[in-house]
Amino acid sequence: MTVSTGSAFAYGNADGLLFEESYQETMERKALPWIASRRTDETVLNGEWSLFTSRFVPEGEARGTVMIVHGFTENADKYAEIIHSLLKNGFCVVAYDQRGHGRSSRKAGITDLSLTHVDRFSDYVDDMALVVNTVLKKMPKPYFLFCHSMGGAVSGLYLASHGDVFERAVFSSPMIAPYLGGAPGGAVKAICSVPIALGRGAQRAFISKPYSGAEDFETSCATSKARFDWYEQLRVKTPAFQNNGPSYTWAREAINVTKKLLAQGVPESIRIPVRVYGAEEDTSVLPQPQKAFAERLPNGSHEVVKGAKHEIYRSPDAVLFPWWHAVLAFYKQ
Repeated sequence: MTVSTGSAFAYGNADGLLFEESYQETMERKALPWIASRRTDETVLNGEWSLFTSRFVPEGEARGTVMIVHGFTENADKYAEIIHSLLKNGFCVVAYDQRGHGRSSRKAGITDLSLTHVDRFSDYVDDMALVVNTVLKKMPKPYFLFCHSMGGAVSGLYLASHGDVFERAVFSSPMIAPYLGGAPGGAVKAICSVPIALGRGAQRAFISKPYSGAEDFETSCATSKARFDWYEQLRVKTPAFQNNGPSYTWAREAINVTKKLLAQGVPESIRIPVRVYGAEEDTSVLPQPQKAFAERLPNGSHEVVKGAKHEIYRSPDAVLFPWWHAVLAFYKQ
């Protein structure tokens, strides 16, 4: 395909992002049908766990392939606009639903699709390795990585032991340390340890309730109402996309991951070029551990995106467009 050098595509901006003023209509009538024509879905198995994966190809020769690793309570389809832009810029894309999320399988016995559970955080890392080896390896090189929030924690641990797979990586609001509302991590772990010891670790943690309908925009992690509204409509009608809260074990594992990511030698072992982006108004993850992680990367940088909440990729056009343009430029270097 011919890659845009500045002029707008038939719809959207020059980078293939959509304008807020006509977001819903453009997404449903133009972007999604075109994405669907470039898409192949596949389920891969990790033992008893099934992982829903998707791969997408542009309309011409590819620059390489970007793998997307989503965040807590998310799924691959939430990144439709980002996938659209990557395809319009000549990149193939691989994305998947992490275990316990979206269309991937839940732990046996869990019937509430809105509950998010994992036995060990390392299971997420093993799943990522499986998707790399079974799906990404089918796609054109070079390989690039885009990871958000919990996906950043998973990717950080993966990269520390698989440093030869990706050429470059972008970490969007990575969960180096989750925000606990001011509560000490040790205290939260202690609270979680009681139900875990009693065999109830896969039950919903006391801090959340089952999904009961569309989220409130004002308290969400997004700052673009148009982008928020589009996904909430999709989520309301898709039970598999209604993840909204952690189990006791997930909460414990999320707290434990900080020590693993900041352990001596872990950031230092990730030698590829990495950009770590934090959000100025983030209330989901802590900013200082992100900075500490980035500063220890041999070839890393850290930048705070002004005017963004946790989900930088769901910011208003004025914030999203320049940030994402810089991400694309980084991949194209």
